[in-house]
Amino acid sequence: MSDQVAATPTAVRSTVHLFGHPVHPMLIPFPIALLIAGAVTDIAFLAEGDEFWARASLWLIASGVVTGAVAAITGLVDFVTIERVRHLASGWIHFLGNAVVLVTALFNWLSRIDDRAFIEPWGLVLSLVTVGLLGVTGWTGGELAYRHRVGVTGG
Repeated sequence: MSDQVAATPTAVRSTVHLFGHPVHPMLIPFPIALLIAGAVTDIAFLAEGDEFWARASLWLIASGVVTGAVAAITGLVDFVTIERVRHLASGWIHFLGNAVVLVTALFNWLSRIDDRAFIEPWGLVLSLVTVGLLGVTGWTGGELAYRHRVGVTGG
């Protein structure tokens, strides 16, 4: 094992910030929580059969898509304007993975609007795939912020 320590990259400020704080990390908890809750209510619907859970899933996933789109806009601006992000594999995985998350969740939402039966099994499968992808994209987002110091204030 080498004793040589890798140089810490300099911090790169987020393009979209409010009073010096990056906006993207402020927005992402909403779609993450909403889409995970959508998977949980899908499971509750399948376990209980109560229509309440199907309606809850519909609204949670819809809200996750809308808030995810807002968060994606700020992330897209950072991706396009911060060159370092485009040179990192984690930047591309985060960017493309979250695009797949949004498309998957949008399809999931639209497919169940008039068809509650869609939840069993395809809606649940799409919800679980969405949650799994969020785990990967969340990890790579953390890599960008903590390892590569993207969107970090201060030098």
